[in-house]
Amino acid sequence: MTRVVVLLRGVNVSGHKVVPMAQLRALAVEAGLTDASTYINSGNLIATASWKTEKAAMSGRAALETQLEDLVEARFGFRVPVIVRTHREWSAHAVSPPFADAITEHPNLVMLGVSQRPLAPDVLTTLRGRVSEGERVELHHGALVIDFAHGSARSKLTPTLLDRAAGSPVTTRNWRTLRKLCELLGERSGAGRMMASRSALSGASTKRTSPSS
Repeated sequence: MTRVVVLLRGVNVSGHKVVPMAQLRALAVEAGLTDASTYINSGNLIATASWKTEKAAMSGRAALETQLEDLVEARFGFRVPVIVRTHREWSAHAVSPPFADAITEHPNLVMLGVSQRPLAPDVLTTLRGRVSEGERVELHHGALVIDFAHGSARSKLTPTLLDRAAGSPVTTRNWRTLRKLCELLGERSGAGRMMASRSALSGASTKRTSPSS
């Protein structure tokens, strides 16, 4: 079983493309996920997929993204990009990231940008050619890290540009959200390991106390 982060792009923004989180959790169950929970109202879902290995997750991720996009469209009448990352992938982004100074000073203005497909080879060249004063862009474990030093409202690094430069849909989350999702993934994984350990101990105890034949 593999814990995953599921990210919907552009939902519940100023009353547009409204997806209630309770219904998103229900759609996750329809898609075959279990232990689904959501964080805040911006399309962040944590769940367990049936993949037993990281290799299986890599091969099945695109199909899960498409399945969830189809379910959202069928339920709400609009389509939004869905991007899935495994616990291992998501946690890697939090380790030794670029722009550590900015993450300390203004974590809400440092964004992780994850794309549906591998980033285009020239993505950095394209984006760095459009940055405003004070902005920085770097790659980190197959994702974009963007320091919007003065906020993203007037930045030229718009969602449309990010998609075009990356070669596939991109969704962003600030560093506070990245850390919180790491924390929630870790909590659930720890609980799962504890339950498995208790089950194993219980089984061992039963064997020791069973009468011999």
